[in-house]
Amino acid sequence: MSLAHAVAPTGVERTFDPDEIIVSKTDLTGHITYVNHVFTRVSGYPAEDLLGQPHSIIRHPAMPGGVFKLLWERIQSGAEIYAYVLNLAGDGAHYWVLAHVTPTRDASGRVVGYHSNRRSPAPSAIAEISGLYDRLRAAEADGSGRPAAAQRGADELAAALAAVKATYDEFIWDVIARHDVGRHSGPGPWSAGTGEREGARS
Repeated sequence: MSLAHAVAPTGVERTFDPDEIIVSKTDLTGHITYVNHVFTRVSGYPAEDLLGQPHSIIRHPAMPGGVFKLLWERIQSGAEIYAYVLNLAGDGAHYWVLAHVTPTRDASGRVVGYHSNRRSPAPSAIAEISGLYDRLRAAEADGSGRPAAAQRGADELAAALAAVKATYDEFIWDVIARHDVGRHSGPGPWSAGTGEREGARS
């Protein structure tokens, strides 16, 4: 039985250490096949309650559908994506992550699933991205079904990017560079001493 969307947000914010990494893997349909201990601790779900569930079990209702539409389009095309994501824990708390999602390939190069590493983002990055997400949610909030709402959110995101003459990647890397580079230790494009994107892979 799916547990997704069974939890009501409480408004309580949860954070985790900047040097911790939340890791999960899914199959091609987005059902969870692996979680690490940081995921279980921060999400408030034991591993046995997560495995086999859709990754949307932690989807927060305030997260714009247009961002998830872009995410799925990117990874299903074989590309990676970085995104700031608001998640919902099993006890109703919320937590923000800076996610790096990539396709998982077998020895022949065929995509067999997806892999996500998530870090704790800077509060200043959350403040900036929240303004954009408010705009997307407003575009999505007319009571129509989720696919149509997500498309309106995606269209609003495209309009926002066009207004600043940036691609999504240019925009998100500008936010990361100004707020999150240098906050985390270990390998990756957001590590201390990194002046530009390093193209980290899962």
